[in-house]
This record gives sequence, C-alpha cells and structure tokens, in this order.
Amino acid sequence: MSLAQVHYTSAAPGDEGTAGRFTAVGPGVSGTLLAEIEPLLRHELPDGVADRPSDGELRSLPQPFTYATLSDGSRLVSRSAPVRDTADGTGPGVRFHAHAVHLPPGVPLPGDRLPVEAWRSPHWVAVTPDGAIPDPLALPPGPTAVSEGLDDFAVSRGPWLAAVLADLRRASGPKEPGGRPVVLVERQCADVARWLGLASVTLPRECAERLTFTTYTRRPGSSAMRVVGMLPEDAEAARAAGLRVHVCTGQAPPGAGTDDVWATTAARVWRSRSPELFREARELPGEPFAAGPLAVTALCAGIALGPDGRTAAAGWAADRPYALDAKRTGQLVEALTSPGIDDRTGPEFDSAGRLFGALEGRCPASVTAPLAAMLVTEAVRGGNGSLELPHRDAFVGPEGAEVAERLAPEILTELGDRAGPRSVARTVQLLRVARLLGVDGTDALPGVVDRLAPALLAEAEEESGAGAEGLPGFAPALLELLDEQFEVRTALLGALDRLAPEDPGAVARFLERVALPFTGTQALPHLRMCAEVPGAMATLGGDRAAVWHRVLRAAGLSPFAEPLVLRTAVGLVWEDRAPTVEEARLLLDAATSDSHRAAGTWARLVDAALGASAAEPPVGPSPASTDEAAALAHDLLRGFPGEIGGRERAGLLLLDLVRELRTGAPEPGWAETVRTLCAQADPVEPALRERAHTALVERLLAPDRPGAELYDFVHGDDAELIAAYDRTARTETVRTRLRTQPAYAADCFTVWTAHPHAGRSWPPVAAALLDEVLRPAVRAMSAEDVAEVEATVGRTGSSGRADAFRTWNRVSTLGRLGRRIAGRVRRG
Repeated sequence: MSLAQVHYTSAAPGDEGTAGRFTAVGPGVSGTLLAEIEPLLRHELPDGVADRPSDGELRSLPQPFTYATLSDGSRLVSRSAPVRDTADGTGPGVRFHAHAVHLPPGVPLPGDRLPVEAWRSPHWVAVTPDGAIPDPLALPPGPTAVSEGLDDFAVSRGPWLAAVLADLRRASGPKEPGGRPVVLVERQCADVARWLGLASVTLPRECAERLTFTTYTRRPGSSAMRVVGMLPEDAEAARAAGLRVHVCTGQAPPGAGTDDVWATTAARVWRSRSPELFREARELPGEPFAAGPLAVTALCAGIALGPDGRTAAAGWAADRPYALDAKRTGQLVEALTSPGIDDRTGPEFDSAGRLFGALEGRCPASVTAPLAAMLVTEAVRGGNGSLELPHRDAFVGPEGAEVAERLAPEILTELGDRAGPRSVARTVQLLRVARLLGVDGTDALPGVVDRLAPALLAEAEEESGAGAEGLPGFAPALLELLDEQFEVRTALLGALDRLAPEDPGAVARFLERVALPFTGTQALPHLRMCAEVPGAMATLGGDRAAVWHRVLRAAGLSPFAEPLVLRTAVGLVWEDRAPTVEEARLLLDAATSDSHRAAGTWARLVDAALGASAAEPPVGPSPASTDEAAALAHDLLRGFPGEIGGRERAGLLLLDLVRELRTGAPEPGWAETVRTLCAQADPVEPALRERAHTALVERLLAPDRPGAELYDFVHGDDAELIAAYDRTARTETVRTRLRTQPAYAADCFTVWTAHPHAGRSWPPVAAALLDEVLRPAVRAMSAEDVAEVEATVGRTGSSGRADAFRTWNRVSTLGRLGRRIAGRVRRG
C-alpha cells in the first residue's frame, strides 16, 4: 500500500503576514486534515540565528522529528529540516521544509516498525520533489539506525535515566496526558530521538506506540504531544509553565532520581548494556510495569541491583515459585545472597524470607541453604525480629554446622547479658534461632525468662497506651516460640505466674490480648486467676465480692496454703480502688491475719477503713457504714499491730475512738486524745476529722457525760472542737431533747453559764447557745416544765445559779411580753 506524502514550507523569519504553504499533497488527505496537520509542521527557529548562516550553522539548527495522532484516528510521521529562503540558496533568511507521511486509521507502519525507527530514514527530503520518491517509512529489514549507539547514549545519560524512563512510562499510559507533556531538554534533536529510541526498547510495544512526540518545539505548553524536546535556552519557560522538565545536559541536579523501582531497574539494565533483557522480562508473568520480572531477569544476568530491586525480585519469585526453572532459581538465590551486598533492608529480608518459604520443599536444600543462612545471620546480627525463620531441617551437611559455629557464641553472649536483649521480639528471635541451630542455652534460660516476662507486660502496655488494639506486634512469634519449645514455655509461664501478684492487672490485660497456652499440668494459680477475671467481670457485673470468690476458686489453692493468691485476687478485683467496708470485712474473714500479713493485703483493708470514713461528711448520727468502719478499724489494730504505723495507725485509732465514744467508755482525756490523733494522722481526711469531732461533742452533749471531760474540753480552748460542739448543739436532736427534758435543759444552762472566762473561743459560743438554742426551747415549755428546770438548776448548782436562771428567764419573758404589747399598739 502506497502511503500519502505531504510537503510543507514554512514562512521565513521577517515575512510579516506570510503563512507557510503546502507544496505537495498526496491522494486521500482532505482539506480538513491539512488544516489539522499544518500546526504540527510549523516550527520556530531558535533565537540568535544568523541572517546568512553558513552551511555548518544551517546543519546545526534543529531538525524536528514528529509523530502525532489526528482527530480521525489517522497518524502523521514527519521530519522538518531548515533550508535557505530561496531555492538557489541566495535568500537572506531560513525557513523549515517539512516532509510528512500520512497513515490512515488502522494502517501500521511498513514492516510493523515503530515511528521512531524512521528517524534516520535516508528517504526524508528537504525540498519538494518533482515526482514520486520512496516512502521514508519503508525501511530495509533488520535493525534500524535508531538502535545504533543507544547503549552508549544510555550510559552517558545515567544520572537522568531512571527519572526520564519513569516519566516516559507514565506518559505512555492509555489516557492522554491532558496537555501536560514530558519535556526533554537536549542540545540536539537527535538526542531527544535517542531518548524515544530507549523508550521503544524499554516499554511494551502498545505503550511505545502511544508515545506521540516531537523532538523540537519552543511552545511545549500548547503541544498536544506526550513527549516534546526543547533546547536548553527554552527550559526555564517550560518550568515556569509547570511542566515536568528533564534538563539532560550538564551536571545532574540533586534529586534527579526516582522512587519508581521499575524505572530504576530499567536504568541499571541500560547501564549494563543489556537491552535484550527487556524482551526476556516481558515473557515472565506479571503486570507490564511490575518491577519483579525485570529485577529477576537482571539479577539472573548478573546485574547488581539496589535493595528495592532485590526486594521486588524476591517478592515476585516468592509469589510465583513455579515461574522460574531450576537454573534461574539458583542464579536468583545466588544473586540475592551474594556476600558482597552490604545494604540489605528490612523489607528485603522479609521478601527473602517469603521466597525461602515458597522454595522450601520445591528445590533441593542445597539451593535454599544460602537463603536460610542469610536469614539466620540477619536474625542474629541485624536484629530483624519480623523475619520468617526457616525450619530446623533447612540446613544439610556442613552448611548448618558452619552457621551454628559462627553464630552460637554471639547468641549465647547476648542471651546471657543481663542488660539485654532489649526487646521481646529480639529475645524471642534469639531463642528460636538458638533452637534452629541446635545451640544449647539451658544455663542462660532462667535469666532470660526472668527478663522476658516483665518485658512482655511493659511492651504490651506501651502498645496499648499508644492506641494499638489486638495482638501485640511480638505475639505471633512468641506463640510460635512457646509452641516449639516446651522448656521455654514452662519457664516463661512460671516467671509470669511469679510476677502476677505484683501487678495482676497488667497480667490480666496481657492475657486478654495474648492467649498463652497454660492448660497443661503446671499449677500456675496466679495466671489462671488473671485469665478468669474478664469472664467473671462480664458475668457477675458489679458484684465484686462474687467476682472475688470466683477468681479465688480459679486459683485452685486455698489462701491458707498460698497467701499470695489473696494479693492477686484483691489486685484483680480492686485494682485501682479500695474495697468498701463490707468487702473488706469479707476479705478479713476469708483468711487469717497471718495470711493477709504474708500477702500484704492488710494494707488494702486499712485503705477500706480509712476510705469509708472519708466517704461522706456525717450529718447527724453517723451512718451504719461508719460504725462498721470503726469496728473494722478496731479489728485491724488488733490483727496487725506490728504492720500498721504512722498516720494510718493514728487514723484507725481515731476511728476506734469514735466507736468507743459511741458505744463504750474510752480512756479519760477524750478531747486531748482526739487532738493528738488528728495531729498524728495529718493530713487527715476532712470527713474523718469531722466524724471524730462529732462523736466527741455528741458524747459531751449527752446527759451522762463526765464533768471532768467537759471541763477539759471547755478549758482546752480548741476553736475547731468548740465549733463542732456549737454545730451539734444546734441539731434538731439536741433541740428536741431540750424542749422535752427539763433536767437536760437545766444541765445545759448550767454548763453554758459555768465557764464565762474559759479562753476566747468558749464564752461567745456558750452565750450564743443560751440565747439561740436554749431560750427558744424554754419558751416552748409549759410553766410546770420551766419550774422544774429552775428547781433542777437550784438542786444541781446553788441558789445563786437558780436566781441567775430566773433572771435570764425573766429577761426572756419580759422581752416576749414587750413584743406582745408593741403588737397590740400597732394593731390599735
């Protein structure tokens, strides 16, 4: 099929108002297409072109080579060349002559070539021919001139190679780039064409065919091409337009690389002058631009890759262990395990571990042994705790013995170091490697598990505090370790069981996240309690006493036989709270004082007693719980005389004194005892102080209080105690007693008038009580009761005291009478 050719001559510089013109148009190219083609063939000369350039200067001007798609699906391949302004070469200016070939829709290039292969076709012309000429796209069979020197060019452009290939890959996608071409800045159009030649070899054919391009333009922002070439002097304008610009001349700028692993690997292949590997890689399964197939092909060919490339290769082969034959599998393993590599990364080791797992059993152990040795060595020396370790039979013959001999001293030294290993994952990894290599760590095991047990709890708490949920990161490897090594499981569970009484809440939270296997014959009472508490809490809700009984039963031991189960049970149920008085009484009765003393739980009982005293300030008579707290304090003082001291002892003695003040006959010196104990218990809870004061003053306001105690109280001049007396004397209980018991009213009158000069605090309080409490009570009495009060005052005091009562009462009566008269006057 003969393809239509088009010739076009542009206007010369300075020809104002003159447009270019088509000088020859082949058949089948419509006027509509010509209007679309013309902008593609029109070019601007670079700045600074001489008016009469020499032949050398003329040849050095850009010769744009273009491949474009048109709106009807047809395509255009063209080359433009600078020519003299006139046919005889005597004109003053320079213009472009464009020679183009039109490809109808669906018609491939002759020989199924790619457009860039016609770049150096000898049939392009710079003048309009008189007759038919050969088709520039009809090239002879075999490699085209575009392939010549690509290896050298790729090596010369090494610093830019990966970044440009990455952008060319993106530009070759199914979607149009939307007017945002990739800009390649070179001094020669030929070098831009060489970039496109690299792309034609590197990219899959369907992608290379989508790369429309022109090797020279001065207006990249308005170009519809996917790739455009520019001269260095125009690069800054392209950057200002926000285009992706690669200046591939001079020194490479910092950051000229890319994180595209495929592009980085492709660049290494080109620098190794092995472009045939691209075809081999495309024969392997995988996505067109997956890095794995190309990386595997490169490694098998002996090309060194970086960590990302090796990671991609190992990961791809791990997912497709059947895709490589035995020879290439061996080559890949050899390349990945080369002793000269010193920049392996964690992801690379993880991929290598996956590859080992995929090849194990498919390949002879002699093939996979280098992988196993590399993984084990990294596990010991690199500290990579996430590696998937090989099985014990991964080594055969001398390989295993050599690795074990090399690594055993390092493993035992680190396991035996009391300052390390630092993390759970590291410890677990070392223990697993030790077993894998047959290293005897029996002597180091007790110390290892004693350090490992608290580290488990600490790391799990740290992860939980950071918001992590589910299994801790070290849990899968830990569970594998416990499943593999019975002796480690036994020792570690024992260490955790010994640790549980110290922090049972942390152990319980750990067991909720990590289901340790302790269903065997080991007793492990504390671990069983910690495992039981979540279910008990969920089932029994807020009944902490019932939860405590259930948790204690889970231990399988009596607190009389093993007092520490008391500590664990109390810590689980009342982890951050004190028991109530009722719960504390239950705990105290559940075991002997010796058991509580050994378990240390007596301190929780003390907290319960003192906490109950501070539960709420008393109003009127103290509630029953306070009486129970006082009784509990009494029993605690008797049961733990040597353990309770300091302010706690003073607080319990204060509670015990409250009990005696209300129910018995405490030792003399009540007020002084209260003051002394409050000082010893300082800082005493305000409510406990208030209850002690209230119990004291209630007893001093009782009809049968000893006079000596009242005298000491009044003359002690303790403002705080006297204020408590004042508050209690004003309660409804005391007022009712004053109104209904003349003898009690007489007694209070005697007390409140008997010590007029007892310090500074008592006289004003006594005077106020006479006027504000006793006087209203006496007013409310019948005349007979008032007479009885007067007689009682006389009998218990003196005639002068009786006269004082009559005078005090008369003043009250006269005042009441005066108020009545004043009322009548007002009504009149």
